[in-house]
Amino acid sequence: MRDNKFRKKRKKVCFFCKNDVKPNYKNIEIIGRMVTERGKIVPRRMTGTCSKHQRTLATAIKRARNIGFLPFVSENIR
Repeated sequence: MRDNKFRKKRKKVCFFCKNDVKPNYKNIEIIGRMVTERGKIVPRRMTGTCSKHQRTLATAIKRARNIGFLPFVSENIR
């Protein structure tokens, strides 16, 4: 029980840097994982993406929403 207090958390690694992929509005599989079921963009501290890729990811998600690839909000909220 005492070990959990002093255990270091492993740093999250950016998915896009690791796999050498750029966030693109056409990659619905990758972008869909970075959005919650309510349609919110998941923050950096949750996903571990770097700031450079988080900015491009947010732009790609917004573009995919405007085109119609991603919904703004899911249908079954209630």
